[in-house]
Amino acid sequence: MTTSVTRSATPSVAPDMTHAQIMKALSGLMLGMFVAILSSTIVSNALPQIISDLGGTQSSYTWVVTAALLSMTAATPLWGKLSDLFSKKLLVQIALVIYVLGSVVAGMSQNTSTLIACRVVQGIGVGGLSALAQIVMAAMISPRERGRYSGYLGAVFAVATVGGPLLGGVITDTEWLGWRWCFYVGVPFAIIALIVLQKTLRLPVVRREVKVDWLGAFLISGSVSALLIWVTQAGDTYPWISWQTWAMTGGAVALGLLFVLVESRASDPIIPLRLFRNKTITLASAASLFVGIAMFSGTVFFSQYFQLARNETPTMSGILTIPMIGGLFASSTVSGQVITKTGKWKVWLIMGGVLLTAGLGMLGTLRYDTPYWHIAVYMALTGLGLGMMMQNLVLATQNQVAAEDLGAASSVVTFFRSLGGAVGVSALGAVMAHQVTGYVKDGLAALGPKAAALGHGGTGGGAIPDLDKLPAPVRTVIESAYGHGVGDVFLYSAPTALLALLLCLFIKEVALKSKPEAHAPAAGSAGTAAAPAEVAAKA
Repeated sequence: MTTSVTRSATPSVAPDMTHAQIMKALSGLMLGMFVAILSSTIVSNALPQIISDLGGTQSSYTWVVTAALLSMTAATPLWGKLSDLFSKKLLVQIALVIYVLGSVVAGMSQNTSTLIACRVVQGIGVGGLSALAQIVMAAMISPRERGRYSGYLGAVFAVATVGGPLLGGVITDTEWLGWRWCFYVGVPFAIIALIVLQKTLRLPVVRREVKVDWLGAFLISGSVSALLIWVTQAGDTYPWISWQTWAMTGGAVALGLLFVLVESRASDPIIPLRLFRNKTITLASAASLFVGIAMFSGTVFFSQYFQLARNETPTMSGILTIPMIGGLFASSTVSGQVITKTGKWKVWLIMGGVLLTAGLGMLGTLRYDTPYWHIAVYMALTGLGLGMMMQNLVLATQNQVAAEDLGAASSVVTFFRSLGGAVGVSALGAVMAHQVTGYVKDGLAALGPKAAALGHGGTGGGAIPDLDKLPAPVRTVIESAYGHGVGDVFLYSAPTALLALLLCLFIKEVALKSKPEAHAPAAGSAGTAAAPAEVAAKA
């Protein structure tokens, strides 16, 4: 099932731009990106309070995060394909509107089911903003220069990542505001971004005959959804080995195979399978999958560690994660600047993989009484590794494709990173709930028969206990269990970072292009000058 859209076959050209012109054009885009990341991080330190107020469980906690990641993952390839067909500027604005609508309703939620549904809507908008930011930048800036501006996007990512938890913590701790304002606060930024984008972003619209592959979008969304629902519910709602497991995993595989079949025959597939004939794109996509697991495990579970294992406030939880964000900020900006000057990018991927693996491995030793300066060093290493890998995997992919595949190729890498995050958060959240319950039972049994009679200490079924209502010895057991449980999460994440490093070793470094993709000749007319700019309508 496809929708035809007729365009002229001649691509337009984006003229060479000065640094000042590029920064002006990117201003609204970076503000939109700030909104997207802020929405993902602002709830992290508020989640324990949100789930407590709405009567949720550890499964609900995980799904508030996973729902947004799931919809973002499923929507990313569609946004990428649409960007190859329609006005990129209009699509960014539509993504912002979707985000605003989801945020406003999320703030009004009275139960976790409504909140999770709203997070799905938010994720669709955030997926568009995340994918389109890289695509728009690639349409204006050559790969050689793009490292510099990718660093700026990385800096925005870092500021929003550190500012989100801090702001969310302050809002949650402020009695006259409350956690609902965590969803409302991003709305003014989104509206400002809409206005700035309208005034500053000017891009030519590619004109050619196209078909939107809606069936492909449906199949990939269904496959990913079935997989994540299984990962989240297995071991809780039903056993890992059960008919439900076979049904959901079988359904995910079947839908995935149907997706491959449809894409192989579609005239304009949502994910062109021919892209994976390129070794760099295949390896970068696989590496992004594992980087996504590492990235989201850090941002999601630290809030539980600091609040439930160390009894910190939401605000203080945000402050204590600054070393990781500082590392991410420094490495993304520095690597971008150096790549622009040298044209060499692979060394940054390798160094990032080493640091990320080491940081997660060290975080695997976390306990509730681990000295904070140890944790700060481990977080800094993790942040440095993430900053070196995330943007540069996209850069390596964009450097390998023609103009007409830029959106699809960029979104493929983003898709796999989001998929890794969604699967990682779901699986690791389930693991943590199981580990914490086991550690609590063991700890209470060690206190004696009366304590052992408490069983799981309120953590059964993934429930999150209220520490303030527990006697001191039991409270210490709960804190120890959460400290050890979060440490296990990072320990299980470390091998995925190692796999990402091994994949990066096999990526062949290709010299960065000196012209943006919008300058590429039309398909089938290699060596022919691109059409004059007057054929392009401004986005």
